[in-house]
Amino acid sequence: MVRAADRAERPARTSVWLEGKAARGGSARGGGQPSALDRGRITEVTVRLLDAEGMAKFSMRRLAAELNVTAMSVYWYVDTKDDLLELALDAVFGELELPDAESGEDWRDQLRFLAGGYRALLVRHPWVSPLSGTFLNIGPHSMAFSLRVHEVIRRTGLPPHGQMGALSAVFQFVYGFGTIEGHFVQRCASAGMTQDEYYRQAMSTIGEQPQFAAHVASSADLLEARGGDTVEEMRERDFTFALETLIAGIEAMVERG
Repeated sequence: MVRAADRAERPARTSVWLEGKAARGGSARGGGQPSALDRGRITEVTVRLLDAEGMAKFSMRRLAAELNVTAMSVYWYVDTKDDLLELALDAVFGELELPDAESGEDWRDQLRFLAGGYRALLVRHPWVSPLSGTFLNIGPHSMAFSLRVHEVIRRTGLPPHGQMGALSAVFQFVYGFGTIEGHFVQRCASAGMTQDEYYRQAMSTIGEQPQFAAHVASSADLLEARGGDTVEEMRERDFTFALETLIAGIEAMVERG
């Protein structure tokens, strides 16, 4: 276990993946660590707590209580809370199913599959998006996803200088869409309402305010054309159309040569 004095002498933290600490397993680090506890178990419970209670309520003490151990016992396996959050972040990327690079499947279908999986991950774990923007996120599962995305983009026919721009256009869009969707779902759950109930109440409240009434009335045709009887259906149509627009943009840029 790292002493507080040792931490004070260290340089600024970079990443658990760059400091030689991620490879540490559940084997003994000296006497005193609890039995039936290892880094995998700690990471698994961390993910479960983050899903259930969010980042704001997460702490090493809360984790230790869930594991039924002391907080100091957890520090036999991770040096800091940030190290543990990085491990949890990479662990959930392991949930993503990756298409077979050698399957011969069209790049468009594989891109749709990867984008849809990433969106679902962000919705399922709302804490992932802020952590992705905080940490380097170069763990093995995250890198496997990133490398597969790069493989698919290389098969589009885009010139090398345009491939990273296309990748950014697609996956930064998915990141933003999934982040907003995940937080909306979380907000509805916290309010004890369904997404449809929350949406109807919000739209009704906005429509009753004079300064917004004209805008709501002028947008009625757009909302009707959007289609879908539920919030989830409307959102699915929006996501699909936006993603197809980006794919069409890639195709157009390939045609430009």
